[in-house]
Amino acid sequence: MTHVVCSPNRVGVNLDRVFNDLFAGIPAWTNVGTDFSPRVNITENDERIKLEFDLPGMVKDDVKVSVKDRLLTVSGERKVEKKDEKENFVRSEIFTGQFSRSFTLPETVDADKISADYKNGLLSLALPKTEKAKPKQIDVKIG
Repeated sequence: MTHVVCSPNRVGVNLDRVFNDLFAGIPAWTNVGTDFSPRVNITENDERIKLEFDLPGMVKDDVKVSVKDRLLTVSGERKVEKKDEKENFVRSEIFTGQFSRSFTLPETVDADKISADYKNGLLSLALPKTEKAKPKQIDVKIG
């Protein structure tokens, strides 16, 4: 039979670490001005490639999409909201600041036909494929 003995001093140290980690930085902001990188989902079908960026709390005017030399760049800034002076943050995990994500477009994408839609914090980019890149079906004649 094995016995486990816990030292009271060791348990106290672990609890101290838990509470210190939980309330680290009180009452300071932990990430004001910190650059962040929004998450993106990329899907593809025969007609297009689709990118969806997770940008909660941002407005359309704070997001920029550009294409230059086959480099697609999505950039913007999530600004700090002015808070009530009577409230102090205990913890702030919402990243703010500028971001920029760039992707090299494959030759199969028609860069002149890229479209963007922004709704409810989700930026969706549709990257249509060129006609050459789309699969073609060939009818076989049986004779």
